[in-house]
Amino acid sequence: MAHSSAFAHRHIGPDQSEQQRMLEALGYASLDELTSAALPADLATARPLSLPEPLNEDEVLERLRALAARNQVLTSMIGLGYYGTITPPVIRRNVLESPAWYTAYTPYQPEISQGRLEALLNFQTMVEDLTALPVAGASMLDEATAAAEAMTLAHRAANSRATKTGGVFLADADCLPQTLAVLATRAEPLGLRLVTGEISPELIADQPDGELFGILLQYPGASGQVKDLRPAIEAAHAAGALAVVAADPLALTLLTPPGELGADIAIGSTQRFGVPMGYGGPHAGYICVRDDLKRQLPGRLVGVSVDADGHPAYRLALQAREQHIRREKATSNICTAQVLLAVIAAMYAAYHGPAGLTAIAQRVAGKAASLAALLTGKGLAANCPAYFDTVGVLVPGGAAQAVERARAAGYNLRLAGPDLVQIACDETTTDQHIADVAAAITGEPPVPANTVPLPEAAPAIPAELRRTSAFLTHPVFSTHHSETSMLRYLRKLADFDIALDRSMIPLGSCTMKLNATAEMEPISWPEFADLHPFAPADQAEGYHELIAGLSDALTEITGYDAVSLQPNAGSQGELAGLLAIRHYHRSNDAPERTVCLIPESAHGTNAASAVLAGLRVVVVKCGSDGAIDLGDLRAKLETHAGAVAAIMLTYPSTNGVYESTVAEVADLVHAAGGQVYVDGANLNALVGLARPAEFGADVSHLNLHKTFCIPHGGGGPGVGPVAVRAHLAPFLPGAASAGPQAAGPVSAAPYGSAGILPISWAYVAMMGASGLRQATGVAILNANYIAKRLDPYFPVLYTGQHGLVAHECILDLRQITAQSNVTAEDVAKRLIDYGFHAPTMSFPVAGTLMVEPTESENLAEIDRFCDAMISIAGEIAKIGSGEYDQADNPLKNAPHTASMLLADEWEHGYTRSQAAYPNERDRRSKYWPPVRRIEAAYGDRNLVCACPPPEAFES
Repeated sequence: MAHSSAFAHRHIGPDQSEQQRMLEALGYASLDELTSAALPADLATARPLSLPEPLNEDEVLERLRALAARNQVLTSMIGLGYYGTITPPVIRRNVLESPAWYTAYTPYQPEISQGRLEALLNFQTMVEDLTALPVAGASMLDEATAAAEAMTLAHRAANSRATKTGGVFLADADCLPQTLAVLATRAEPLGLRLVTGEISPELIADQPDGELFGILLQYPGASGQVKDLRPAIEAAHAAGALAVVAADPLALTLLTPPGELGADIAIGSTQRFGVPMGYGGPHAGYICVRDDLKRQLPGRLVGVSVDADGHPAYRLALQAREQHIRREKATSNICTAQVLLAVIAAMYAAYHGPAGLTAIAQRVAGKAASLAALLTGKGLAANCPAYFDTVGVLVPGGAAQAVERARAAGYNLRLAGPDLVQIACDETTTDQHIADVAAAITGEPPVPANTVPLPEAAPAIPAELRRTSAFLTHPVFSTHHSETSMLRYLRKLADFDIALDRSMIPLGSCTMKLNATAEMEPISWPEFADLHPFAPADQAEGYHELIAGLSDALTEITGYDAVSLQPNAGSQGELAGLLAIRHYHRSNDAPERTVCLIPESAHGTNAASAVLAGLRVVVVKCGSDGAIDLGDLRAKLETHAGAVAAIMLTYPSTNGVYESTVAEVADLVHAAGGQVYVDGANLNALVGLARPAEFGADVSHLNLHKTFCIPHGGGGPGVGPVAVRAHLAPFLPGAASAGPQAAGPVSAAPYGSAGILPISWAYVAMMGASGLRQATGVAILNANYIAKRLDPYFPVLYTGQHGLVAHECILDLRQITAQSNVTAEDVAKRLIDYGFHAPTMSFPVAGTLMVEPTESENLAEIDRFCDAMISIAGEIAKIGSGEYDQADNPLKNAPHTASMLLADEWEHGYTRSQAAYPNERDRRSKYWPPVRRIEAAYGDRNLVCACPPPEAFES
């Protein structure tokens, strides 16, 4: 392979000598020889990547500074769900900018995730308290997505014939416009009828008998109006429908919460709790439900269980209903969250506490009231008498000119109509802002705020809607108000966890590679962080150039013709790609094409996404080698002739091999009139070697949080762009690509989570063509080296041509389990004692471990992992020989905590040293898990999803 960039040597773990040693162990002379042997020859691209020459770290930061300078950050008073906020520096530095938090993985191994699980439980408790509903999820992708999930939840749960027919969902016209747009996208393929209007008991009564299943109300409304929602909620209940309220969490410190108004579901965004606007994201949405709906809650739910000693411990609850497991029976394709952003929001609430949040809300509401008084004192009329933070003012025939005057003065306002200007106040609003905006609207010359006192005005909240109930009463929200306390709390929680800053995370299918500091640094710059997603386009020229450059790079890498960066998770990218296929067939007068073929080895979200896109899932079998069974594929194509919309497959396959028949599969599906969707989860095994569009794919989503270095953040954020060939381009979502035939938006903001796109832009810019290709080669090298070393102890389940795997390998423990009763879970928990996060357990094959080392791990770390696995194999052998008891041994009792070893009595058939220090060389840097193995069933039987009292942790 060609010489790579200077940065590539930092990103790629093994140096040249280490690569050569691994190649020799595998019997290959070079990376090119290895990758040529692994990848089927007919898939290899004949066209090398054509990308700009790579930049070093200083150069890429200089280039990003220049792009950032082309963004104009005016004071945003647009509102519409996005607000200026102040991220406390202690939280910014020690969460957002800390690799201990942003490099962590989803907490599927709860024993080494207690820190972020506690932070997420704080988030859930915060949402439950503010909304006065008892069960909140661990966060959603954004407010619009949460509304769509609430709609489908209401459809499942409503007691009416609407669950059998399509049914009607009423959305109030005063809902956020981006939410209404996403609702329309999501309702149509499911056959749900979305009706928008001013919701009243009369409108509810006018709906066809028994067909209304839910209503959505905004609180406060997009117009700023605060009104009593109880009459509409009561009318909805009388009609057998559920009531969903989209509520601003800051306003809920002053307003009667949705649960007390009678709402069944509350949704919203926690962006204004310390999370920058980021030109649209990422932000943590929320969803909260009444108790009897908790098992229908989409996404993730953190619960309290107990460990092996009976001590309280956190875990993801109700995982049996997680969407990646339910597959085609799933009710949602959400299998991610916005963990990093939810942690920031929860810590913001803990840092300010209930009194601090209330004071912020009162200041915001007071500024809005002062602005309204100032404007009405000048003869202008407000559009509504009751509001929280947003003032609408009537400027007959002059609204556009008023907005332009404000823009010239440095402020973005919302033009809500030819005669109506809206101004949203937030935590950052000052008296000077109020004076400047009032002068701009009235056309008067600006007057310094300190020379004319602003009118004092009480918040314009009706007495009957003022909150009287307490909230955030748990001690965690009153303990950490000093910076010292918050700093130590964040450090304590981070120390509970294993993230990439501590060790390798060898998760198969999840690609836990380096998230370089130079890639991360720009996301905190105000020119990227503080831009409103609906700011005028000419204020975001730097963002648009960055987005265009990243889009061009992605199309060059994949061979596709167009890309939309709007999907803010892989799940939303899948949905967008399948919706594009659905609308493409409809544009060709083939609406009968509704069958989506999915191999049985596919990611669970694939089937769930197909269902949400209005497609019918038909599973295609895989053979004993893990590859698609061509005979079964031909049979399914014949059985469903004329009805096939698409096949959805992953390449390299989910089994970790390069199937040799993928081009033939594509030809067969195309011949049957279908489209080929290649899940881009494993694109990091193709970059620079092969292009999906060249071997027959029509569409892919690309996980920027995997292949392109956006960090996982403990289970979010992510970005899942969708890339297509030219014939599907008119059907893509997003501001840059959406044509009149587009299926509609899949996330709230035009460019999704634009605030983290600089990470992937920087990665591609610093790696260049040669670096990207070498990264792919080393990922393949590292995986095959591990497979070679571990195969004698844990047989590798699937291999491709020449006995090679792709970028990951599946270790088969099923025979070991049959002989010794040691399960994949036992090995996973024992790895904690060695200081490792476990590989992926029992996916895609039960009883196995899937290992993916990535290109970023050097030989020393890879060997450390292999040595740990080989040592564990030795421990398993001692169980087989009888030296260790089958029930009482280091694997069954793993992980071992410090308190367990400090107990006066030690009655196990192995020593304390063998328990805690299985690897002598790691004695000084030993990771101590905070809890022993957690009992899953207990937590599901006794569901608790809010912070337990401190007394629960007393021994």
